[in-house]
Amino acid sequence: MLTTQTAWTFLILAGLFEIGWPLGLKMTHTPGRAALGVAVAVICMGLSGWLLYQAQKAIPMGTAYAVWTGIGAAGTFLVGLMFYGDPAGFLRILGVALIIAGVATLKLAS
Repeated sequence: MLTTQTAWTFLILAGLFEIGWPLGLKMTHTPGRAALGVAVAVICMGLSGWLLYQAQKAIPMGTAYAVWTGIGAAGTFLVGLMFYGDPAGFLRILGVALIIAGVATLKLAS
């Protein structure tokens, strides 16, 4: 049986790998990096899905899915800001802050 602590570790890792596949897809737009980008995307998708599957053995499905997508969305947003010059307006940052607050609330409620 999977412990709750291990399940949450798997879920956080799943969320981090969820960041990897949009990053891999973005890499495909760089000349000479298409194959690497596809490989990164596919590997991250697979690992993310498998880790989410494992986490759901001890974490309710709705909570696990919301946390997984929240980490992926917020993390991808931050990667876009830091490495790809994505816009960082007040409302965009507020939106991501609300996602993070929602994820934190779900963790506290479990």
